[in-house]
Amino acid sequence: MPGNPETQKEILKRLRERGIPGYKIEGILGSGAMATVFRGRQTSLNRIVAIKVLRSRLAKNENYVRRFHREGRSAAKLNHHNIVSAIDVGQAGEYHYFVMEYVEGDTIDAALKQGKVFKEKEALNIIIQVARALKHAHEQWIIHRDVKPKNIMITNEGVVKLADLGLARDVTDIAAIEAEKGQAWGTPYYIAPEQIRGKMNVDGRADIYSLGATLYHMVTGRVPFYHEDQRNIMNMHLHTSLTPPDHINKKLSIGISEMIEIMMKKNPEDRYQNIKILIEDIESILKGDPPIRAHQSIDVGSFSPLASGNFVPPEMSALEYEIIIRRQRIALIVCVISLVLVILILIIFLMLLVTVRK
Repeated sequence: MPGNPETQKEILKRLRERGIPGYKIEGILGSGAMATVFRGRQTSLNRIVAIKVLRSRLAKNENYVRRFHREGRSAAKLNHHNIVSAIDVGQAGEYHYFVMEYVEGDTIDAALKQGKVFKEKEALNIIIQVARALKHAHEQWIIHRDVKPKNIMITNEGVVKLADLGLARDVTDIAAIEAEKGQAWGTPYYIAPEQIRGKMNVDGRADIYSLGATLYHMVTGRVPFYHEDQRNIMNMHLHTSLTPPDHINKKLSIGISEMIEIMMKKNPEDRYQNIKILIEDIESILKGDPPIRAHQSIDVGSFSPLASGNFVPPEMSALEYEIIIRRQRIALIVCVISLVLVILILIIFLMLLVTVRK
C-alpha cells in the first residue's frame, strides 16, 4: 500500500476518536497522492461505504480543497450503474471527506500488474461499459480527464465501475478552465496530447484518447509509450508514432487495432468525435463486424463540445463495407490480369518479329 503506514494509522485513530458525523470508520482501504480511502459504515442506513479523506498537508492548500470538493459535486451530478456513486461530501474539523459507494472487487490496474493480458472480447466487454459511463458523464457536460486502469473497477458480480473524478471538470466552469490554463492534468501513461499542452478547450475526445491508451495496455500488456522519465513519456504522446497494437499482440483483430489507433490520434479532430460513435464501433467488433465508423471521414464542423450525440456521420452497413472491399479486390485482379495479357502480347509480337527477320 502506498504512503506511510504509520501516518495512515494515525489518521485512522484520529478519525475514530473525533468521527465524521453519520459515519463510523472501520479500516483503511487504500491511499493515493491526494487522499486516503477508508472503509466506513453509514449509521443511518447501516451500509458499508468508502470514505475518501484529503491528506492533511493538502488540506492547507485552498486549490486542493476546492478540487477535492469539486470531485464530490461532479460525482453527485452523475447517476449511472457504471459510475461509482457519490453519497456525501463535507468537512469534519480539520478533515475534508467525500463519501461514495463501496465497491467490492478489484481494478484493471491490479490485473495488469499481475501480468494479465486481456483477451480481445473480454477487454472490449469491459471498455464498452466504461464508454457508456463516459457517455453519461459527457451528456452532463463533465469530462473525466484521468481515465486509466487504476480508475476502472470490476465488482465481484462482473459490473464495471468508473471511479475517481478527482480531475473531472465541468466544461461550463469557465473559472476552472482559466485557472488551469497551461497546466498538464492527468496520468503520463494515458494522458491526451491536448492535456499535456494545457489547452483550455479540452473536451470529451481527451477521455476517448485515455480510454484508447487503457485498452491498448489491456490487450498488449504494455503501455503505449514507455520511458523512465515522465517528461519523455509525455513528449512521446505528443510526437512519437504509436506502434499498432496488433504488431505486439498478433492475436488481435485488425478491427480492434484500427479502432485503438483512431482513439489515440494525436490531433483530437482525427479521433472519434464523440463517445456515442465509438460505442457503435465497439459493438460492431464484438459482433465480428469491422469498425465502420473508424473508416468514415469525420465532419469536424459538425462537432459540438463533448459531442452529446447529435453528430451522426453517414451510415454504412457491414454489408456495404464488404461490397466495397470486394469491388476493390476485383478491380485489382482485373488490373493484374490485364498487365499479364499485355506482357504476353508483347512477348508474342517480339517472337514473330524475330521469326520474320530470320
